[in-house]
Amino acid sequence: MAVRRDSAVGEQSPDGTKKTAKAAHPAPVERTSGVAKKATAPTKRASATAKKAAPAKKAAHAATKAPAKKAAVTKKAAAAKKAAPVKRTTKKAAPTEAPAVTPGRNESRTALVRRARRINRELAEIYPYAHPELDFENPFQLVLATVLSAQTTDLRVNQTTPTLFAKYPTPEDLAAANPEEVEEILRPCGFFRAKTKSVIGLSKALRDDFGGEVPGRLEDLVKLPGVGRKTAFVVLGNAFGRPGITVDTHFQRLVRRWQWTDEKEPDKIEAAIGLLFPKSDWTDLSHHVIWHGRRICHARKPACGACPIAPLCPAYGEGETDPEKAKKLLKYEKGGFPGQRLKPPQAYLDAGGLPAPPLGAPVPSASAADQA
Repeated sequence: MAVRRDSAVGEQSPDGTKKTAKAAHPAPVERTSGVAKKATAPTKRASATAKKAAPAKKAAHAATKAPAKKAAVTKKAAAAKKAAPVKRTTKKAAPTEAPAVTPGRNESRTALVRRARRINRELAEIYPYAHPELDFENPFQLVLATVLSAQTTDLRVNQTTPTLFAKYPTPEDLAAANPEEVEEILRPCGFFRAKTKSVIGLSKALRDDFGGEVPGRLEDLVKLPGVGRKTAFVVLGNAFGRPGITVDTHFQRLVRRWQWTDEKEPDKIEAAIGLLFPKSDWTDLSHHVIWHGRRICHARKPACGACPIAPLCPAYGEGETDPEKAKKLLKYEKGGFPGQRLKPPQAYLDAGGLPAPPLGAPVPSASAADQA
């Protein structure tokens, strides 16, 4: 009988007994191990490939991080570049020597500019006929009248200059005048000796240095005796149409009350207010503020209760707030009294203004007319 093999069971003897095949298992083991070895080889190769791939992945990862870092640096650099001009602009906009402008009511500078310009627009509606309150017909008369207006009212100057202009119509005439005769004419203006010296010296300078003509430049005007920046800007703005800010006592008082600036010196006030308004507004702005200071916002008793710009004023309440009592404090045409000019512009007369009386004539309210 042939012996039948069964790799899984072993050999079967002729008597039917089973014999365990001792060699049956090694073969498969060897084959299995061979397969395992063969299978392990690709695994080793795969792991070798993975090892090789690892540096590539690291390199790729590093490469990915590098652009990100570069991008971050680039963004920071770009942000720095964008921020740099802003810093430079800020430094230029607020130089250490710039005139101080202190906003009111904790305002930003933008809010201050808007409020200041709104006040000027309101005043332009209240005083559409605002004009220089000195009588003049030419630049020479205006510069003389402005010099004489120091330490007195425009009304008093306007009552005095008709005689002066009639007797000395040109710089050549006044330059050759007898000082004692001029003093007698200017006596009502106060400080008549000093003012006589100024107007005669001014006339001589015009005759000798400017051909008898009033110059139209600031640097030339301030060289004339008795002429400062305030007088020069009055002449430039009203005789030559060149913008300028006239900083007189009324202007100084009001811009500080409105908290447009804390400056106290005229030239610094001029510079500070000039930053709040376009240059084209300067001359009319001066008229509006001065007129309001003379008529409503007085030095001692401002008529707060009758003030049309009270909602915009940080100093509201410093004066009389009762409307009826405040109306009694109004001066000139707002209070029904004559103005300061003997020969005012037609627009002023059309608006209901009254011309001032000549020197020596009775005034309806002397105290109201004399206080500017």
